[in-house]
Amino acid sequence: MGKDKLKRFSEIKTFENVIQPKLDYSSVDFLLKGKWSDVFKNDNPIILELGCGGGEYTIGLAKHYPEINFIGIDIKGARLWKGAKNAIDENLNNVRFLRTKVDFIEKFFGKNEVNEIWLTFSDPQPKKPRKRLTSKLFIDRYKTFLKKNGTIHLKTDSDLLYDFTMEEINNSNYSLLKNIKNVYKESYSKNSELEKILYIKTFYETMWIELGKTIKYISFKI
Repeated sequence: MGKDKLKRFSEIKTFENVIQPKLDYSSVDFLLKGKWSDVFKNDNPIILELGCGGGEYTIGLAKHYPEINFIGIDIKGARLWKGAKNAIDENLNNVRFLRTKVDFIEKFFGKNEVNEIWLTFSDPQPKKPRKRLTSKLFIDRYKTFLKKNGTIHLKTDSDLLYDFTMEEINNSNYSLLKNIKNVYKESYSKNSELEKILYIKTFYETMWIELGKTIKYISFKI
């Protein structure tokens, strides 16, 4: 392991906006489950970014919506360090980062505690459809804490994940809100909220765009 990574792992332990739980995932729920308002010290809506990587989307959304609380979730500590450091440097008090596997997400949030979920460039899991973050397995987990009429957003470069998600929406009769097949060629009203949100770019998204990949977006209610 490089010295930079070791330094980040050490430094992230001192960040107040990063939560690294020690939890027996097999049986015990996290002590903050149902109590995230205590963390933020307000009752503002909560939005999650699952598999947030370096937290570019979490940070970008938090800047746009200071009246909303955002939690970026990822298992990679070195990636979370980047997002957490940026949030501290920019004095974003409505941002937290949670280090855990998304597989155990229902252990961390209580009933009706979360308003929306963002899935940004999730692994399409070509050989493991059940592991896709829009599969029934994960949707059922989201249902345990997502508010009624809560929204799920998917932004992806993967045709496989896009087609799979559309099929899940149709087969399960979820309510499709937006289906944009090419984010950067879509016609938006001038300075629209949707354009501002969708034009936030992650590190990997910038790479995919440079390689000529098409970025797609879906939003739906479960």
